[in-house]
Amino acid sequence: MTLTTQIRNRIKQFPEGKTFGYDDLRIAKEDYTTASKTLERLQKSGLIKKISKGVFYRPKQTIFGELPPNYSVLLQDLYLFENGKRIGYVTGTSLYNQLYLTTQIPFSTKIATNKRRGKVTLGWEKATFTKAYTEVTENNYKLLGLLDALKDFKKIPDLDKNSAIKILSTKLKELNPTEIKLLIKCGLAYPPRVRSFLGALLENIKTENDLTALKTSLNPLSEYEYGIGNRQLPTAENWNIK
Repeated sequence: MTLTTQIRNRIKQFPEGKTFGYDDLRIAKEDYTTASKTLERLQKSGLIKKISKGVFYRPKQTIFGELPPNYSVLLQDLYLFENGKRIGYVTGTSLYNQLYLTTQIPFSTKIATNKRRGKVTLGWEKATFTKAYTEVTENNYKLLGLLDALKDFKKIPDLDKNSAIKILSTKLKELNPTEIKLLIKCGLAYPPRVRSFLGALLENIKTENDLTALKTSLNPLSEYEYGIGNRQLPTAENWNIK
């Protein structure tokens, strides 16, 4: 079987609209030149479309013609995963909207990752990148999102602090002790104000996890301005939150 036939057969196995690259086609590096020419011919024939350098997808055909790609899905396929391994997660206003902390919908998606920075545009979707505070994994990315919400608490648009504290507290209550332990470990990589806020929230929900690591990581003389009082968060004063 020729390399061209192998590539065609593998592409036909991919779901329509799903991105793929050279690694997905299982092409040896010494065959990249031949494969590149094959992929160019397949683009001209309409079997595949190119998204960016080395990244393609098989367009979905309907009785009404070709459907445009779901750029939101493509964006996440391209930049949240690498070789099937999670390397990033959606953060910023897009995430805070999903958490019901804001009603605003951003014009671009913000992605936290250890792998890429800058800006990209796919169709009508735009994305900006920010460096994650710790290595992103499938086990911790949702926890990192919660920590980001604590970090950006004062900057989240249209935020109602009382509702936000209740929402975040509920999210923390849903975590099991192992997840909270991982959350604390990840939290230690964040700025002091985040660690203090996390400690206050965890103490308030009366977690059984040990909060000593968070407490000792903070300067006892430092204060953290969040505009939150003991009425909104009874444990705020214990963590020098104002």
